Amino acid sequence: MANDPTFTLEDFDTTLYDGDRVIGIDLGSKTIGLALSDITRRIASPLETIKRQKFTLDAERLLDLCNTHGVFGMVMGLPLNMDGSEGPRCQATRAFVRNLAQKTEIPITYWDERLSTAAVTRTLIEADRSRARRAELVDKMAAAYILQGFLDRLSYGGPEQY
Repeated sequence: MANDPTFTLEDFDTTLYDGDRVIGIDLGSKTIGLALSDITRRIASPLETIKRQKFTLDAERLLDLCNTHGVFGMVMGLPLNMDGSEGPRCQATRAFVRNLAQKTEIPITYWDERLSTAAVTRTLIEADRSRARRAELVDKMAAAYILQGFLDRLSYGGPEQY
């Protein structure tokens, strides 16, 4: 896509060194779910949910967390439609990434996030979590789901997404 500052999976992987952490991002209209990889980039763990404010404040918090945790790559969930097409949510995500890329040198790549929130919500329901507790956890757990899929692809190969 024109003016898209993101990296392909292979290019993204070559920017990372041993011990570099990656952050997974589930961008919503009201919250931003975040997950963090371990230093071996094998395990994704839920990190935090940012309550959306203005872009500048959201970006500052995200970049502060990246700095605090030694993050050297970002994996942004791309909310494709079920048929693989891009709708308004994808356009909003790409706009967020274009603006974020102007504030950092940290490489960013996309990962298909279809059904991530549904899968996490189902897991939380099966774990008998209350509706309030699910709302509190779902975004950062969806980010972990997205990031884990990406990390598994890095570790085991398979088809490139973006």
